[in-house]
Amino acid sequence: MPQLSSIFTQKGEEFCVDKLLETSQNLPKYIGQGTGGTAGAKGDINLQTPATEARVTGTLTEGAADKIQVVGVIVADGSKIIKEFGLFDAPGSGSPPSGGNLICRYTWTDFPVEATDEVEYTCTLEFQ
Repeated sequence: MPQLSSIFTQKGEEFCVDKLLETSQNLPKYIGQGTGGTAGAKGDINLQTPATEARVTGTLTEGAADKIQVVGVIVADGSKIIKEFGLFDAPGSGSPPSGGNLICRYTWTDFPVEATDEVEYTCTLEFQ
């Protein structure tokens, strides 16, 4: 059998974005933050070290035909160094929250916060 090449077309990406925005599924709109600094990996199922704040429900929009954007604000419940945040398809439960599927995870260098500090997170998923 000959070697086949494949391409995921623009219309295919747009179809996936439209499907993710359907209300019949658990939408990826919950944002959580954490203090773990290890780089993300494809197999991650949660933040490395979730912080104690509850996940927040972000505002979900279609940024472009092939993009989903979620924006949410978490208010810190105490002094800590934030090093990661994630986008989930469920609010989770407990403190720190757990449960749901981790859709994407972001890490960076130390970002110190104090109690009542507000941190706005923006997650943009782009199909390429």
